[in-house]
Amino acid sequence: MKRTTKKSNILFKKATKLIPGGVNSPVRSFSAVDSSPVFIKKAKGSYLFDEDNNKYIDYIGSFGPLILGHSNSSIIKSASKAMEKGTTYGACHKNEIVLAKLISENIKSMEMVRLTSSGTEATMSSIRLARAFTGKDKIIKFEGCYHGHVDHLLVQAGSGSTTFGSPSSPGIPKDFTRNTIICKFNDIKNLEKALKENKKSVAAIILEPVPANMGLIIPKVGYLESLMKLAKKYKTLVIFDEVISGFRLSIGGAQNFYNLRPDLTCIGKVIGGGFPIGAFGGRKDIMSMLSPSGPVYHAGTLSGNPVAVSAGIKTLEILKKRKDKLYQDLDNKGKYIKEQVEKKGFKSITINQLGSMLTIFFNSNKIENYSDVLKCDTKIYGAFFNQLLSSGIMLAPSQFEAMFLSTEHSKKDLDYTISKLIEALDNLGIK
Repeated sequence: MKRTTKKSNILFKKATKLIPGGVNSPVRSFSAVDSSPVFIKKAKGSYLFDEDNNKYIDYIGSFGPLILGHSNSSIIKSASKAMEKGTTYGACHKNEIVLAKLISENIKSMEMVRLTSSGTEATMSSIRLARAFTGKDKIIKFEGCYHGHVDHLLVQAGSGSTTFGSPSSPGIPKDFTRNTIICKFNDIKNLEKALKENKKSVAAIILEPVPANMGLIIPKVGYLESLMKLAKKYKTLVIFDEVISGFRLSIGGAQNFYNLRPDLTCIGKVIGGGFPIGAFGGRKDIMSMLSPSGPVYHAGTLSGNPVAVSAGIKTLEILKKRKDKLYQDLDNKGKYIKEQVEKKGFKSITINQLGSMLTIFFNSNKIENYSDVLKCDTKIYGAFFNQLLSSGIMLAPSQFEAMFLSTEHSKKDLDYTISKLIEALDNLGIK
């Protein structure tokens, strides 16, 4: 059946009159792929269904949270039970302890955990904490690594910032970013130079250990280990932003995958099972500085929301129970897509894949950092995206986002997707 968009188009027109740009997050506008947004009616397993009754195999996965697929019955049951007892309390409840323990047991560096309502809030608070603990002001971040829409971190950021060609945003005073130092990911000499030039003034290095907000970038062998050694040498803290990779790359995130132990870690997405949540945590001596036990302020009306926490507990329990097979299966799915497409010998694309994440870059060279990413052909990606959308496959509406796989993607889903990926590349004359 031919795809129709009448209802989505009408809804988008209505939305633009009430919501800036018609969307509540810029990438959803589809403007980066020269298209109009799809309005979703429902989702189940690996599928999305829009208001025009089109069905799509979904590789957005809400940009990372849905490792167990859409509408997981166990998660919904857990959240529904919690909702019957109240949607929010503004007070402590025992499930906060249960979720914190699940996080801490699996991500060993997170000796203490503070819950938030988003990943952005987690990174913002971890930076404040790092500055207070060290008594230093400067932060090192990396080109293309996105840490939420925090003023002092929205500098040469990835995600929507890259998609819309703005390395930062108007409305951010220069004073907010003068203490933010930008380095190139996967370039250890560049990092050491920055640390040497800013001796005794860098509070923390914050990074996505596996960047996934400029498309998927894989750290070079030994890069993360060298970064950790430099941080120790120059007495600066390391903050891993694992909002995407936490509980997705492995049960213990990227740090467990690479056997590393940062000082602080930020997580989100997967830990809420599809509900809004975030968390940050780390060494006890650092985390103990948070109010009310210490002087560093952090608070939130919906931090530890009982519904989101219940969904998170169930998600992590499932992942923990199935971890031995689940993560290997997800990696196999990612490798299968990569290998089958690469078999066709396309020279004008590069596929980066790790675990359940992958990106098809329209660039023939290795993609190892932000500079490489910016050389990709976004116009071709837009045409590629729209061909796949017409075939019932939903990729991220930007060259600068990753594809996310879930436990619910079947062999049939993957085979159909691979055939349509290859067909679209052939149709576009990709050699």
